[in-house]
Parts: sequence; structure tokens; C-alpha cells
Amino acid sequence: MIDRIALLLLIIGGINWGLVGIFQFDLVEFLFGGAAGIIYVLVAISAIWCISLFFKDNRLVTEQ
Repeated sequence: MIDRIALLLLIIGGINWGLVGIFQFDLVEFLFGGAAGIIYVLVAISAIWCISLFFKDNRLVTEQ
């Protein structure tokens, strides 16, 4: 569950950076105003968390 939340926050962060780069529009700042800093910190923590996904074994184990 934490992996999915972290990935969702990274997707939101990526979309926001795309909007900033293309249109100079910061959606997070627009939606959250002064609390945007908290969202940016959560996205950064999510990015650090997602580094662990590179080393996680995601193979499905099935018993027969």
C-alpha cells in the first residue's frame, strides 16, 4: 500500500513539474497555496521510498 501511495505522489509531482516546465503553472501551489511546501516534502520522501522498488523482488510466487 505504501508503494502505491509513493508512486501516486511521484506521478502527481511529475505532472506538476511538466506543467511548470511547459506552462509555468504550478498546480500544487495553485491548489494548496502556502501548504504546497508540505506536498513537495511528501513527494521528495516518496521519491526516496521508491528507490527501494528497484531492489524489490516482484516475482509472483505460486504454489502448485
